[in-house]
Amino acid sequence: MKLIKKYSTYICAAVLLCSFYSCKKYLDITPENLGTLDYAFRNRNEAENYLYGCYAYLQRSTDVASNPGFTTSGELIYSNTLDNYLGFNRTGFNLLRGAQNTANPGLNAWDGNEGSYSFFRSIRLCNIMLENIDKPIDLSPTDKKRWTAETKFLKAYYHYVLLKMYGPIPLIKDNLSISASTDEVRIKRSTVDESVDYIVSLLDEAIPDLPATISNQTLELGRVTSLIALAVKAEVLATSASPLFNGNPDYVSFKDKDGVSLFPQRVDPQKWVKAADAAKAAILAAESNGVRLYTFAPPANIGVLSDSLKKQLDVHNAVTEKWELNPEVIWASNPAFSYQGFATPRLTVNSAVNAFSNPSTFSAPIATQELFYTVNGVPINEDKTWDYAGRNTIKAGDNASRYYIKEGYETIKGHFARETRFYADLAFDGGIWFGNGRVDQNSAQFPLYHVAARGSGLAAPSDNIRLNITGYWPKKLVSYVSVYDDGFQPSPYRLPIIRLAGLYLLYAEALNEVNGPTNEVFSYLDKVRQRAGLPGVQVAWTNFSRNPNKFSSKDGLRQIIHQERRIELCFEGQSGWDLRRWKELQSVLTVPLQGWSINNAEAVNYYRPSTQFIPVFGIKDYLWPIKSNDLVINPNLVQNPFW
Repeated sequence: MKLIKKYSTYICAAVLLCSFYSCKKYLDITPENLGTLDYAFRNRNEAENYLYGCYAYLQRSTDVASNPGFTTSGELIYSNTLDNYLGFNRTGFNLLRGAQNTANPGLNAWDGNEGSYSFFRSIRLCNIMLENIDKPIDLSPTDKKRWTAETKFLKAYYHYVLLKMYGPIPLIKDNLSISASTDEVRIKRSTVDESVDYIVSLLDEAIPDLPATISNQTLELGRVTSLIALAVKAEVLATSASPLFNGNPDYVSFKDKDGVSLFPQRVDPQKWVKAADAAKAAILAAESNGVRLYTFAPPANIGVLSDSLKKQLDVHNAVTEKWELNPEVIWASNPAFSYQGFATPRLTVNSAVNAFSNPSTFSAPIATQELFYTVNGVPINEDKTWDYAGRNTIKAGDNASRYYIKEGYETIKGHFARETRFYADLAFDGGIWFGNGRVDQNSAQFPLYHVAARGSGLAAPSDNIRLNITGYWPKKLVSYVSVYDDGFQPSPYRLPIIRLAGLYLLYAEALNEVNGPTNEVFSYLDKVRQRAGLPGVQVAWTNFSRNPNKFSSKDGLRQIIHQERRIELCFEGQSGWDLRRWKELQSVLTVPLQGWSINNAEAVNYYRPSTQFIPVFGIKDYLWPIKSNDLVINPNLVQNPFW
């Protein structure tokens, strides 16, 4: 695909020319290659290559290893014995262990190091594109409008990622001249509200000139559409309305060096109104263009599926289906998700010796498992029909649960009578695994695979590197079409960034903040729950919850909506951002992250909670620190609170 082309030499040169972070090197030097920009925009073909350069960091930054919403959410943890294996510990998961600092911040999107990329550099590329869009002599007015709109979207999105991480940011509306003075280079941080207003203004400018859908998917899938821009606008406004950014008392005294308050001083309820309106507009536009919740259509080689397994695949394949075949995905990452082997337990003899492509190390803590509802659609600690106190006692798989748990295999009661998304999203000791070519339910060998995580089981720890440290794997991230017997052969897919279910829940959240519980809020919540095979919120809580009136208040329904988003979007790189904007991440990351006692063979000993580590997260960690050296270079910058 064209979008993954490497930068050409002239793009790299342009980046260096316009870098205000390295301005001291360039202010007093006249570069020798000033003509390269004219060459870069001499015709349509060259200009299109430059546009792809503007996309390049977007593609790289959507990789989960660089996404704090994935690595610092607490949904997954990683073995501490792996050191720098693929950089996960050094820059991502290891931040949960208190590794963040101001000398070399992990996942540093400000400067572009320690596992991330400089979004300011990407913004400068976008500015160069906008400044030179009139130069190509053969560029049609139609293409000019579209490319300008795409670039404005990218510029807005790069600012948005920086806003989510750092709060108030410098707004790079135009690139500085090569002859800019020292004072001009020392750009100040704009306020949160100014930042949001600018991002939204760029999106509003872009939306009318973007196509709603991509007609030539072979060449252009991944380029921005108006549906993507509308959905991102809704997310931006919901982020602005959320407690982290909307009248946060922790930041009341946070000011720049001129005494300007960088955060809003009081809560503004109207921000939720704007977020609700934007989410509804995005939903209507998406649905009018054929976007709908995914349901699994079995291919010919599968044959008859049980209702329970069909429902699992409705949920599971909403993430792992190829983008071009998935009517639910509004926007997905590029390139393909490349960590399926990390999320897959070893299920066959051949896969057990395949150390690199099937390391099997993405581990979901017990707390993530316990987030999912019972089969009745309420939290496990609320369901009056479910044995919460006895959830860790031993129980063998039975015939009624044979499509979820291997019959006769000893596991725990907590793995029984859970909602569809629990079985679609998680693999666990004794759990059935659908895939690897064994997809015919009429076969006597079906279901062939189950996870054997104890003793000498294939999924059990084989050494101190290739191990799952909790006993739970994020099965949701593995395509059932992938083959993992004779070498791991993943079926590629693109991890969704925005899909319709998430947009439904975002609208329900914003609408509840505006009006409290209404029929419309329940309607959008229940659309998502129905696809997962659950009763509606009101029915579920009324009939099964120990707190049957929870949904009738704004606060109670807020808790329900937040848990629904965390379940529906689990492992998709979204919950970490949600928990930040809700100011709930601290409560998640101030308790021990536990797994089972994975080195024990007997079920009675294996199923004992074992603390893997106690995460380090305080108020200061809601925002990333600015690297201390940047504060020296630019004395007009101020550090984020508590760092």
